[in-house]
Formats: sequence, structure tokens, C-alpha cells
Amino acid sequence: MSLDVITIGRASVDLYGAQVGGRLEDMRSFNKYIGGSPANIAAGCARLGLKSALITRVGDEHMGRFIREELAAEGVETNGVITDPERLTALVLLGIRDRQHFPLIFYRENCADMALCEDDIDPDLIRRAGCVVATGTHLSHPRTTAAVLKALRIAREAGIRTALDIDYRPNLWGLAGHGAGEERFIDSPAVTARLQETLPLFDLIVGTEEEFHIAGGSTDTIAALRAVRNLSHATLVCKRGPMGASAFAGDIPDSLDDGISGPAFKVEVFNVLGAGDGFMAGLLRGWLKGEDLQTALTWANACGAFAVSRHGCTPAYPSWEELQFFLSRGITTPALRHDADLEQIHWATNRRGDWPVMRVFAFDHRMQFEQMPGATAARIGAFKKLCLRAALEVADGRGGYGILCDSRLGADALFAAAGTGLWIGRPAERPASRPLALEPELGVDLGGLAEWPRDHVVKVLCFAHPDDNPALMREQGETLMRLFQAARHNDLEFLLEIIPSKHGPVDDDTTAHLIEHFYDLGLHPDWWKLEPMASHAAWENACAAIKRRDPHCRGVVVLGLEADHEALAASLREAARCPLVRGFAVGRTIFADAARRWFSGEIDDDSAVRDMVEKYRALCDVWDRARVTGEKA
Repeated sequence: MSLDVITIGRASVDLYGAQVGGRLEDMRSFNKYIGGSPANIAAGCARLGLKSALITRVGDEHMGRFIREELAAEGVETNGVITDPERLTALVLLGIRDRQHFPLIFYRENCADMALCEDDIDPDLIRRAGCVVATGTHLSHPRTTAAVLKALRIAREAGIRTALDIDYRPNLWGLAGHGAGEERFIDSPAVTARLQETLPLFDLIVGTEEEFHIAGGSTDTIAALRAVRNLSHATLVCKRGPMGASAFAGDIPDSLDDGISGPAFKVEVFNVLGAGDGFMAGLLRGWLKGEDLQTALTWANACGAFAVSRHGCTPAYPSWEELQFFLSRGITTPALRHDADLEQIHWATNRRGDWPVMRVFAFDHRMQFEQMPGATAARIGAFKKLCLRAALEVADGRGGYGILCDSRLGADALFAAAGTGLWIGRPAERPASRPLALEPELGVDLGGLAEWPRDHVVKVLCFAHPDDNPALMREQGETLMRLFQAARHNDLEFLLEIIPSKHGPVDDDTTAHLIEHFYDLGLHPDWWKLEPMASHAAWENACAAIKRRDPHCRGVVVLGLEADHEALAASLREAARCPLVRGFAVGRTIFADAARRWFSGEIDDDSAVRDMVEKYRALCDVWDRARVTGEKA
């Protein structure tokens, strides 16, 4: 068994209204997430450490690729995601009106996921799983029902557990109009009959009271549960909103309160959409790992609490580490999205991608280029495209390579780098500013960050020293905090570069003291960029400060300060002895000579690229060898 769970059914793009408290008609902007109950459950399970996969269809277009890439980024296996060349990916528009109303519009006419058929079910994939999870919507059409039944038949023949999330949406069964996406219950004997045909096939059945009403054919919850029990020996889990959930492994008692339950969590209800999918992920984590039902329900209720307290569905779900922190510490504020400690763990443990090695070619320089003879804005932009060529040639499609590039002089190179697999950092500071000032393009309110692609890392260079006067420290700190908070608001990672040596003497403790200062302000950079330090003690002190204050920090990269190759190589060898240092972000050591000669007309494009490739590759070799040596030390 190589998979814990496979989910089958809906996969859509959720366009969530970014404004809260207004009508969907009045929404001005939308955030884009993956959606659909099976996709949400698969992603939620992956965040909790289960090996999950999804069987669905997506369109052969941008939204289909978005779903596939998002699932992969969450750790969900996508071998069962079929690309449909004829149909579009399903879309859903959602909004948060108030605590009781969450308007929905489903765009699902002849959509890709509802074209799932028996031929899409790979028996070998099903047999790899520990559990197959179906959801109710895909029992609403003969074609998708046949696909689900085939998967369930294979699973049961192989002794694989099966689960049903009833997931009843009346308008997806054709019982309500397009404007009634929020409707949760409409009585239908036909839907009840269809569901009841499948109930004997499941080991676990999960639903709200209204969903058990439709499955059991009665609006009396106890009677409905007993009707389901007459058809199935499954463990039944009835979700009860703020009252938690009740589970029944045997006969149904006279009261829901007599079922097995886990603690409910009294949190602020901000958004109920997707809460059931988060609940299901937590329940599956416990059920599939052999925990007792009370423990599984505790995890399920907690995951549901996270979901109702945050914006979006999948983005709200916790990581395993976050869930354990929450359960051990408890609730400090009912509005979980305003709990700074919890949000930091949520952010840091759900970041995308892994960068254990960072070989970054930094050509985000602006002032240094502008000061070169023969440089104009247009020619600088053209040269930065040559820098990108060099970076891509050295990377050769491999991971662990990146660039730092600006948008004022290097926009063409910056935009061309999208989708290449390179790590991309982008400067936010005004060059050489002290006190720190930010690029005008960001706007007074830093609203310009909303225009940045999500894979661009906000890089800011702050010239600071522990002995700076308090007024300067305060001013620079306030600017950094504004930028950091704006980056988080826009789901952008944050790299803080500090250079103390330009403004005071340094010793083995200087950089560490400065790092502690910025953490005290509330900054949690995803990355640190530090100047070369000749002393191993200085590196040890700096890295220890970072690990002590933020054990989830991605790491440190070393800057170059236009050092010659030999001096920089010596610095990298020293830094490589510290595991938290992931690599380097070096610019002028690589490009300075080629740029001067290119701007003066001494060399052509290809010669400039060759020169930079040679220098960049040499630094990469130095780092790789130094890392091996450092790991053995």
C-alpha cells in the first residue's frame, strides 16, 4: 500500500470574494483556490501527513493546469487526474456575506469533472490505497455513478476500506436554481433512493444532520440515522456544527448526545464553506491511523474549527504540526486567523516547494548598473535578459537555482523567468536607502504587492547595525514590519538582507544581535541573506539565533559584496559548515566584468553570457564541494 487515501469526484477552481460583509454582486476582486469536496479532502489529508491521491477530470486549459499544480504542491498524487480535451474545468464563485450567509454560484454545465467515467478508474491505482472516499455529488449522474461504483467494487474486492462524505448540494442534483448554491437541503425521494442504493458499500459514512436527512429519508435525525443503519454497518458520523460531532459504530441511541464525541472548539465563525472537508480530513487521519473514534473526532473538530476561522477552503486547513500545536496550547483568541503564533506556524508549515540548496544569481542591482558607462535603462534591461540566459544555462532545468531580479530595469527578464523552475526574488527597497525606503511602485499603502505573482519572493535590503540610534532603529523597523505584513497578506515569501559592516564595527555577535532585534519586532523572514563572515563562531551565533527564534525558517543565503572569486569561495566554505545556510545569492562577482565590457561594446551577447556562465558555474561548484565538506565536518 503506497497511498493512505484516494478521493473521487469534484475538482473545481474556487473564486472567493476578497471583500467580506457585502453581497456577491458587489465583490470587486477574488482569490483563487482549488475547490470541490474531494479535492479539498485530498489536500487536507496531505497536510496532515497522509499520502493522498485524487481521481477526477480537469480541462485542458489554464484552470485545469492550476488544479493539477496546486494538488501537486500540496503533496497530492495526480496520476488519477485526467485531462479532458473537450470540457472546461468547473468554476465556483463564493462570498462571505455574514456569519450565516455564504452565497455560491456553481459553473458546472458539462464540466470536466462530471465527465468522469468507468474508463478513468485505474484498478492498479485503487489497489494501492488504504481507503477510497466517495462524495455524494458524483452519485447524481449515471456516468459518474458508474465510475464511483467501479472504484468501490475494486476496493471492496481488495479488502480496502471505503468512506462516503454525503456532501449534499441540492442544486448539483438539479433540485434548485443557479442562484441557490447556498441551499443545503431540499427533500427528494429520488435522491434518497439513489444514495440508499450505495450505502451498503461503505465502512464510514459522514454527513451533517441535513445530509443524513436526505440519506435516511426523514427530517428526524435519529430516524434518518436508523434508516441508514438498517442499510449499512458503517460507522456513522453526524456533524453538528458548533456542537461538534457524534459517531455511532453500532445501534443508534435515542439522542445524538449519546454517541461517541470529541470536544467542540468555540471559535469565531468566519466562513463555513469547506469546513466539512477539513473535518473529513482530520477524521480520516485518525480513522486510517487506528486511533479511537474520540481522538479521530477531536482532530476532525479541530480541523473544522480552522476552516471556519479562515478565508478559503484548502488554504485554511492545518498542517499536522499546526494541529498538534493548537491541541496542546488551546485557544487564545476565538478568531484563529488573528492568532499570531498560530498563523506563523500555519504559514511556515504549509509553504510551497522545498529549497535545500540555493544557488542564486543576483542581478537585481539598479544603482550599480546605472553608474556604468554606456548604460541606459533599455540597455540595462537587455543585459539583464542575458543574465537570465546565463542562469537558465547553468540551471539546465535542475532544481536549486534561482535569480534576484528587479522590475524597474529588469522587467523583461523577470517576467520571462516565470515558469522556468527558478527560485525568483524581487527587491522592494529603494537602492542604498538609509533609513530604509521602499520602491515607489509598491505604493504608499504597499498595494503594489497585490500585482506580484505568488512565486516572487519579497527581498528587502536593510543597512542596519545594533549600535544604530534608537530613532533610526525604530523607523527602519516600522518600514520593515509594514512590508512584512503586506507580503504575508499577499501570500508572498519574505527575504531580509542585512549588512551591518557598512555602518559600524562587527564581531562574532553583531549579526546575531541584529537578527534577534528583528525577531523582537515580530518579523519572521522566510529567508535571511547575510554578508560573508570570516569567523565560524559568527556563523554559528547567527544561525543559532535564527533556529531559536524560528525553527521553521527556510534558511540563509550568503551575499557577495563584489568580492573576488577566491575571497568569496573562502567565505562560502566557512558558511557551508552551518546546515542552515542553504547557499548563496551573488551578483557582481558574476556579472560585473561582463557588464562593463558589454556596455562599452568590447563583447557581444554570446560572449557576455559565456563569461557569466563560467563564473556562475564556478561558484556553484565551490558551494557544492563546500557543502559536502561541511556535512562531513
